[in-house]
Amino acid sequence: MVTDIEGDLPKHHGATQNEKLVIAASSLGTVFEWYDFYLYGLLATYISAQFFSGVNETTGFIFALAAFAAGFAVRPFGAIVFGRIGDMVGRKNTFLVTMGIMGLSTFAVGLLPSYASIGMAAPIILLVMRLAQGLALGGEYGGAATYVAEHAPENKRGLYTSWIQTTATFGLFAALLVVIGFRFALGEDAFAAWGWRLPFLISILLLGVSMWIRLQLNESPVFQKMKDEGTTSKAPLTEAFGQWGNLRWVIIALLGAVMGQAVVWYTGQFYALFFLEKTMRMDGATANILIAIALALATPFFIFFGWLSDKIGRKPIILGGCALAAISYFPLFAALTTAANPALAAAQASAPVTIVAHGGECSFQFDPVGKNRFDQTSCDVAKAYMAKSGVSYANVEAAAGSPAVVKVGSVSFTAPDAATLVGPDKTAAIAAFQDALKAGLAQAGYPEKADNARIDKVAVVAILWALAMLVTMVYGPIAAMLVELFPSRIRYTSMSLPYHIGNGWFGGFLPTTAFAMVAATGNIYYGLWYPVLIAAATVVVGLLFLPETFRRNIDE
Repeated sequence: MVTDIEGDLPKHHGATQNEKLVIAASSLGTVFEWYDFYLYGLLATYISAQFFSGVNETTGFIFALAAFAAGFAVRPFGAIVFGRIGDMVGRKNTFLVTMGIMGLSTFAVGLLPSYASIGMAAPIILLVMRLAQGLALGGEYGGAATYVAEHAPENKRGLYTSWIQTTATFGLFAALLVVIGFRFALGEDAFAAWGWRLPFLISILLLGVSMWIRLQLNESPVFQKMKDEGTTSKAPLTEAFGQWGNLRWVIIALLGAVMGQAVVWYTGQFYALFFLEKTMRMDGATANILIAIALALATPFFIFFGWLSDKIGRKPIILGGCALAAISYFPLFAALTTAANPALAAAQASAPVTIVAHGGECSFQFDPVGKNRFDQTSCDVAKAYMAKSGVSYANVEAAAGSPAVVKVGSVSFTAPDAATLVGPDKTAAIAAFQDALKAGLAQAGYPEKADNARIDKVAVVAILWALAMLVTMVYGPIAAMLVELFPSRIRYTSMSLPYHIGNGWFGGFLPTTAFAMVAATGNIYYGLWYPVLIAAATVVVGLLFLPETFRRNIDE
């Protein structure tokens, strides 16, 4: 016999089996939702080509990442809408609604015509589907975490809820395996043409399985008790955010834990993948496989750190992971460059690239309208090519009016003065410059793509595993901590909002923001300042204001 979480009734073996069903059913259903959500991120390159082909390549990819981030942007609104429903109506029924929205939206992406077929309607409809997914996910996570925590023994909440924390990685892992499987089965050409749709389409089967699983569950005992006693909240939004006593903890949870957890998570899983594909020029299949191996090796540590947080507390593990991330990201990504593309690392060391140009004549290398070809000044011509090539460069200020010069080691390439050229003359001059610069980069040892034979795959997996280990530290205990911070009558609403602002906004916009920072500066590591500074800020705020929660009674 073990003690019931409400402390007044013994719990026998049959009930323990029920706890296992709760964890398994909640976790498996959430895995499928994360699978749906992450497919888009994994297939961003293909989606960029299919739905954003009307803009230049660099802008198109950033647009694709922005549409990926749009799903994260609306997650806090989903948290408010579904959190309120979950606190008023119940945890279980809210699960079913969010799952249906997620599954149907994902299936619809697989059927969506491309930009070439229906023009601007394609990216607009795609964006609507991403927004629907984001709203659904905003209501899913808080419900799953709350539901499991309210079934868990008091001294095992970290362990029990850590299974929910594995679902995001398992969902990503499942999506990786499906994408890898279809790529190998169909071949790269067929997959790029139409095969990328299949992982979206098969999600309809996962939706059916997930709905069946969730229908087997009963309501949370804590919510059922409140419902029976008539003590559920009649206005959870007002109680959660309209009263300073609770709003204060929402803000502390966001700034002192969740925003750091979010950037560590998305750097370790998504930014690392995009970095390998777009910056290191590693082929997508190899990058997916190496990420999948690293995640498989790291995933058990979600459970370990959840269990450990039941012993020593949530706060030291979460803040420790944020501190380690802030310290280690720059050396880890530098090491990743050496392991993933040793030719590129050697070229950067032996023949560093600089662009000598007047800053006032250089545009920010991202066009929100999507029509700028960056061919109006010599600086733009030079930087546009470098942004497309993914080669890191430094900026050196030059006198106003002087043409931009790209230096590859000791060799210089002068960009054409595009402002004085028009029509075919401009096109020919830019093409000649690009051809010469391309040849110069190749001569200096800069590879167009990572050489598969030279990739140190063991080292890449080890570095990716180290990044994923930081994810397990910050993410494993976070659900238990959020559940314990807030009273049961407004728990779903209160914990969902800081979680989804942190992960939806600070985390979800990380790839877009980081790559835009890289495009603007030319330094392939510059985007890392985004997670480093946010993780460091979380450590400071958390140390000063975040309470330890692991011994709290959550039945009140």
